[in-house]
Amino acid sequence: MKKLLMTLSVLVMMVLAACGSSEEEAGASSGDGEDKEKSKETVMVEHELGTTEVEKNPENVVVFDFGALDTLDALGIEADGVAKSSTLPDYLSKYEEDDYENVGSLKEPDFEKINSMDPGLIVISGRQSEAYEDLSDIAPTVYVGMDNENYMESFEKNTQTLARIFGKTEEADQKVSALKKDIEQIKEDMPEDKTGLVTLATGGKVSAYGPGSRFGLVHDVFGVPAADKEIEASTHGMSVTFEYIAEQDPDYLFIIDRDKVVSGEGQAKELYDNDLVNQTDAKKVYLDPAVWYLSGGGLRSFEKMAEEVSAGISE
Repeated sequence: MKKLLMTLSVLVMMVLAACGSSEEEAGASSGDGEDKEKSKETVMVEHELGTTEVEKNPENVVVFDFGALDTLDALGIEADGVAKSSTLPDYLSKYEEDDYENVGSLKEPDFEKINSMDPGLIVISGRQSEAYEDLSDIAPTVYVGMDNENYMESFEKNTQTLARIFGKTEEADQKVSALKKDIEQIKEDMPEDKTGLVTLATGGKVSAYGPGSRFGLVHDVFGVPAADKEIEASTHGMSVTFEYIAEQDPDYLFIIDRDKVVSGEGQAKELYDNDLVNQTDAKKVYLDPAVWYLSGGGLRSFEKMAEEVSAGISE
């Protein structure tokens, strides 16, 4: 009888121990599930091409827009894939290293390479807009193209979008606030009776840009009055001659040398050194083409733009 009771007692203890172990495992499993759910928190991003659901802090990030690459880098976020087949600004040259995947050029994404990366996020802008659907089939794709007619609002929206995805809103807000103070100072320093003209030189030809254009922030954001308010806003600017520049006679002639970043050999200084331009009172202000032409709309590029315009209008 005693042996029977002892045997029953042992069996009961074994059953209870098994149940406890199962409950602990179930609890642990449940906890793991909760942790996974937390890690999969998402952000809904509304942009010009649609609405995209993105997992917060995504891995294997592919970036085509150099302004967005600039902003992410400034916030301490490194992209994993970059359009390295296109010229990168010098201050983002680290992305040319082998540690970062080459996902094609700004105009031709390498879909096979991108797909092999299994990205958690793809960031694009205007030049890749036609590939939006194809890229969206690979991974969540967000469009961050700039609205030149509403540059500041567009810049802030894009910055906040990227910051929300990576949990960097506080850092981004601080940087944007500091930039706004710099902009206000430039407006205060800008003489009301002086005007400016923004031009781009490439292949021996010159184009002018006015308010609302690709480089219109010189007027729209920094407050430099336009020498010619009738320039039609367009991506490639209005083709002009040096006679035109002499007629406008701006106080500040802003010059972007596209050839310097495309071919590595700038010619703008020689091109603008002629009798027609030299007879004007214009102060020639050479802007960094890597910043203005390649990576506009980024946190660092915007800061650099503000610095250059501020220095340009100072006497």
